[in-house]
Amino acid sequence: MWLEEAEELFKGYLPYYVLIVLPIFIIISPANPVSASHEFPVYRMQHFDLHGIAHGSRSAAVNLEARSLTSWSTSRHCIISKLQDLTIDHFRNIRTKAGALLVVLPNDLSRLNFEEKQHLLLLEHAMLAQEISIPVYFATWTSELENILDEVSQNVVPNDMSKSAAEAMFSSVAANGYQFVVSPGTTSIKQDVKVATIQGYLSGYSQEGKIPTIAIIAHYDSFGVAPNLSFGADSNGSGVVILLELVRLFSNLYSDPKTRGKYNLVFLLTGGGKVNYQGSKKWLEDQLDALDGSIIQDASFVMCLDTLSSGDSLYMHVSKPPKDGSPASLFFKELKTAADQFPGTTVDGVHKKINLAEDILAWEHERYSIRRLPAFTLSTLKSHRELMRGTILDTRKNLNTDKLMQNTKVIAEALANYIYNTSLGEIFGDSLNVDKNYVEAWLNYLTSHPRSPQLLSNKDNTLVTFLKENFNKYLRDVKVSYAIPDKRDPDFLFYDVTKGIVNVYSVKPAIFDLVLTLAIILYLGTVYVLVQKFPLLYSTACSLTSNKIKQN
Repeated sequence: MWLEEAEELFKGYLPYYVLIVLPIFIIISPANPVSASHEFPVYRMQHFDLHGIAHGSRSAAVNLEARSLTSWSTSRHCIISKLQDLTIDHFRNIRTKAGALLVVLPNDLSRLNFEEKQHLLLLEHAMLAQEISIPVYFATWTSELENILDEVSQNVVPNDMSKSAAEAMFSSVAANGYQFVVSPGTTSIKQDVKVATIQGYLSGYSQEGKIPTIAIIAHYDSFGVAPNLSFGADSNGSGVVILLELVRLFSNLYSDPKTRGKYNLVFLLTGGGKVNYQGSKKWLEDQLDALDGSIIQDASFVMCLDTLSSGDSLYMHVSKPPKDGSPASLFFKELKTAADQFPGTTVDGVHKKINLAEDILAWEHERYSIRRLPAFTLSTLKSHRELMRGTILDTRKNLNTDKLMQNTKVIAEALANYIYNTSLGEIFGDSLNVDKNYVEAWLNYLTSHPRSPQLLSNKDNTLVTFLKENFNKYLRDVKVSYAIPDKRDPDFLFYDVTKGIVNVYSVKPAIFDLVLTLAIILYLGTVYVLVQKFPLLYSTACSLTSNKIKQN
C-alpha cells in the first residue's frame, strides 16, 4: 500500500517539489546579508590636465573581484593592498595589467616612521609621474577593512607550488571572495571653474615723491596623490599663515600716520599654485596689460612664501642673483641679521635659472621673474624637487609649529627693518609681536579640510570667502580675480569625481559557481533518472521483498 502511494508521489509531484524547493534552500543558505555587505568611503586619485597633458587616474567606475598583491592575475581583478606593502614595482605592474587598485592607508599618517614616510613619498611621486588608465582609490584603515584584506590575502595563490592540486582546488572552492563596486558616475570635465586670487593693499607714505611697492605672495592650495586627502599644512599652509600674520602686524603699523612705512604693501593669496601657479599668471596678465597702470609694475621686489616650517635654514630662491645694493640684496642682509637672534638658524641664497623648456615652473617667483620683476621665494626647502611639497603626509600633526613661529618672526623683523630702515628690535615688541594663538588658529583652520585646487575652484568657495573677509578686516582695495580655463585651448582642466563609496560584497569565486552548477546538474539528473525508472526500481524492490518472504 505504501509503495503505491510513494509511486504516485514520485510520478506526480516530486519533480515540481525539487524545482521549487531547491532554489529556496539555496536562497536561505546560512549567509548573513549584513556581514556579506560593507560600505567604505574612498578617495579617488588626482585627475586633471595641465597644458594638454593628462595627469592621474582617468577612470572611476569599479565592479571587479578583489585580489591581493600576490593572488591577482588579470584585468578582471581589483587589487587591495596596504600602503606599506605596495611598492613602486607593484604599482607599475598593476597600472598596466590590473583592473583597479584600492590602497588602504594607515589610520594616522603621523605615526609612520621615517622609512615608511619616505616610501610613501616615493610611491606618490611614481603614481603622479604619468597618466594611469585604471581607477585608483585610497581608503583609511578600519578594522572591517583589515578583516577583508586578511581574507583576500588568505586566498590560494595560483602559483603556490607548496600545495597539491587537490588542496588548491578545495581551497579555491571553499574560499570567500569579495566583489568591489564603486559607481560614481561618468567622470567629466568640471564646468564653471574659477580659480580665485585675493589681493589687498596698504598705502605707504613718503614726502619724496613716488612710493615704491613691495608685494608679498603665497598660494593657498595644496596637493597630494588624492585631492580629498591633501591638507597641505606646510605646503603651503605655512606660507599662507605667515602672510596673514604679516597682514595683521603691518596693518597695525600702517594704521597710525606716525608709523606708516615708506612702501606700499601688496598682499596676494593666489589660487592654482599647484597647477603651475595659474592664479599668479592670470593676475600678472591683468596687472601688466592693464591700460590704467599696475600696482606692481615698479615693485622694489616680490616676495613669495612657500613651505616655511620644515627646518632651521631659510633659503632665498632667485632666478637671477640680485645686484649689490638692490632692494632684494638689502632685504637678504636683513634676513641674515634677523636670523642671528635664533641660534642655529641660517639664511642662504639658492640660484636657479628658469628653464623655459619645462612645462611646470619650479617656484612661484618665476612667474614674476619672467615678466622682469625682481622676485624671490623664501622657503625652508633647498630644492623645488623636494617631495614634501606635494604629499598627503603634509598634515597638521606633522607640522612643527615652533619652527613656523620662528620663521614668521625672522621674516617679519627683516621686512620691518627694511621698510623702516632701522636696527633689529625697534619695531616689534611685547605690545606688537607675532601672536602664537593667531598663527595656530589660522593653521588649524587651513588644515581642517583639503585644499586641492579642484576642490576650491567654485566661485563662492567657503575658504576663499573667509580669506577675503580677513583681508577686508585689515587691508584696503580688496579684490578677487579669477583664472578661468580658455574654452579653446585651456591651460588646465579639472574633473568632477574626487571621492565615492565602495560597496564590498562577500561572494564565492567563479570556480565555486562551476562546482555548484555541476553538483546541481548531477543532483537533478539523479532525481530525474529515479523518477523515470521508478517502475523498474519498484519491481526490483518488490521481487527482493517477495524472495525474502519465501525464504522465511
